Amino acid sequence: MSNDVPWLSAEEERSWRAFIHLYQKLTRRLGADLQAQSGLSGADFQILVALTDVPGGRVRFQDLAEEIGWERSRLSHQVARMIKRGVVAREECAEDGRGAFVVITPQGREVIEAAAPKHVVTVRRLVVDALSPEDLATLGEISSRLLEQMDSDPR
Repeated sequence: MSNDVPWLSAEEERSWRAFIHLYQKLTRRLGADLQAQSGLSGADFQILVALTDVPGGRVRFQDLAEEIGWERSRLSHQVARMIKRGVVAREECAEDGRGAFVVITPQGREVIEAAAPKHVVTVRRLVVDALSPEDLATLGEISSRLLEQMDSDPR
């Protein structure tokens, strides 16, 4: 192995692997619970939440992709599946013929309003209740710091 690589120490590697394992397991559990309780995938839920976070439930396609951190092609395929189920709709942008909006439908609102309370119970059970208020604040601070680091990294 190259000596110019800043390899992780044993403690750094242990922490990194624990974090990755946590992320993967939590993502699987949250997705499985959403699917079992609400019939929504994690991707469905993420898009519906993003749409309910804005007035009118209407977001330009490229802004939604940026907001949730997805490639446009992935979002396009997911939105197409959601349109078929009637939870979102696509609206053309009158001022820009190339642009389009993703809009939550009344059925989509019903679905997310039914799913959200169950999801919160799962989040509380798996994460919030396992941490002290101080731990939770620290988790929030660490998460914010890591997000800032990634946002400032030019790659």
